[in-house]
Amino acid sequence: MSVIFGYIFLGLSLAAPIGPVNAAQLDRGIKNGFFHSWLVGLGATVADGIYMLLVFLGVVHFLEIPFMQTFLWLFGFFVLVYTGFESILGAKEAAMLTPSDRTSESYSKSFFSGFFISLFNPLTILFWLGIFGSILAKTVTTNELSTVLLYTGAIFLGITVWDITMALLSSNLRKFLTSRFLVAISVFSGLSLIGFGVYFGIQAATVLFS
Repeated sequence: MSVIFGYIFLGLSLAAPIGPVNAAQLDRGIKNGFFHSWLVGLGATVADGIYMLLVFLGVVHFLEIPFMQTFLWLFGFFVLVYTGFESILGAKEAAMLTPSDRTSESYSKSFFSGFFISLFNPLTILFWLGIFGSILAKTVTTNELSTVLLYTGAIFLGITVWDITMALLSSNLRKFLTSRFLVAISVFSGLSLIGFGVYFGIQAATVLFS
């Protein structure tokens, strides 16, 4: 049982650090409420599942090709910078919204926002192909497939717990904060996303011109 809790904690550790997905969840939760924030997290979790499947299938070396690395960095750059500017430009309008106005954005847009941010986040790729890949290699040699699936499920449980926590926190922030502070949070979230995007762009240039 302690081993399962260890894997749940590993999932929490993957989701908890402040990064593009958390910044996007915070922004969507303030602007559109719980479900939009949760769907950002759900989209990111689905992307995590895709990489987990790739690890199971052994498609690791394919992502080590410089062309693929450059493509991932560049696409991540565009997704994050676009999302960041969108957050900043809509900050003032979002702070003026009432709970009844929170349906201005479709659920699918929130889901795919989280999905693409995570799918093209090299840090996510490094975790699943690096850390999880090494854990899987060790676990498979010493345990049955059912045990491996159980441990993988525990990781996703940890990720899900954090996503729900972030959605609850972000969607309830506007009840306690002033409009000016809500604008500041949206701008900060946008700048964070742009900052991560610029970092991805620099990494793409490094791979491309090295």
